[in-house]
Amino acid sequence: MRLLSNLSFCLVMVVISIQIDKILDKNISWMAHPWRRLLFQTLFQILGALIVVCLAVIISSAFKDSFETSPPLIQIKEGIYILLSIVLLSLVISSLNTGAYLLGNWKGAAMKAMEYKLKAAQNRQLVSELELQALKLQLDPHFVFNNLSALSELVLKDQRLGYEYTENFTKVYRYLLVNSKKKLIYLSEEMEFLKAYQFLIKHRMGKGCQIQVNIEKTKLGLRIPPMTLQLLIENAIKHNRIEENDPLVINVQLNDGNELEISNNVLPLTREIDSTKMGLENINARYALIGGSKPVIEKSHEVFKVKISLFQ
Repeated sequence: MRLLSNLSFCLVMVVISIQIDKILDKNISWMAHPWRRLLFQTLFQILGALIVVCLAVIISSAFKDSFETSPPLIQIKEGIYILLSIVLLSLVISSLNTGAYLLGNWKGAAMKAMEYKLKAAQNRQLVSELELQALKLQLDPHFVFNNLSALSELVLKDQRLGYEYTENFTKVYRYLLVNSKKKLIYLSEEMEFLKAYQFLIKHRMGKGCQIQVNIEKTKLGLRIPPMTLQLLIENAIKHNRIEENDPLVINVQLNDGNELEISNNVLPLTREIDSTKMGLENINARYALIGGSKPVIEKSHEVFKVKISLFQ
């Protein structure tokens, strides 16, 4: 009978210990306040054990018969034994619950660490792909051929102008090679590049393509992914007619929200070309990697506009 009652009290202590864990999990996290949780966990477990022991003594006294009467000293020893047993049991249960909780958190943290490592590896692969795409764009054979053809014609007509063309062509390629792996550069650097790039376009296409820039000097300290303007200008030239009597006008300006707007009038080609959209996808991927907002594209029958955010 006594063994059965002791087992019953132990079962009650198990239930109380589990409930104490659940309540404390909601109010005092092991991760946020480990020492406070340890203190309250121990105090509540001991308090719960004392309550169970008191109940055990009361119930035992109520149902005790004459055959179970023991000397007072023996009863005290039994009470202490029961108290220590239940306290020890409650602490063991608490330790098991805590261990299970911490093990679950450790597994969760390990899974998150694996996810972060996988994401980092994917980002590294994306960076490599973007750098390769950027290099392919830089070494576009059509771009090289067109500029070398224009250079050879200028040298025959005007050696001085041919020299200037060579200087600007060199500046463009130096800029592309030096900055291709950088995440961000100052807008002032991109504008210097644009001057050289604009010189090449002007002498390649004449009045058929006009680039108009309107950016305040106070904003040149903002930053932008390198080669963004080149990609957008090349995209505009690629998808529109170039005619002197109806020129393609490309506007580069800042709006009130410190966004860079690159817009052009739409001059549809007589024959559509196959588009890989590599330029725009390259820009979208770069902004996603940096953590900036995605470029906004607005298109109508008259105007094609791209808005890109700048960084401090």
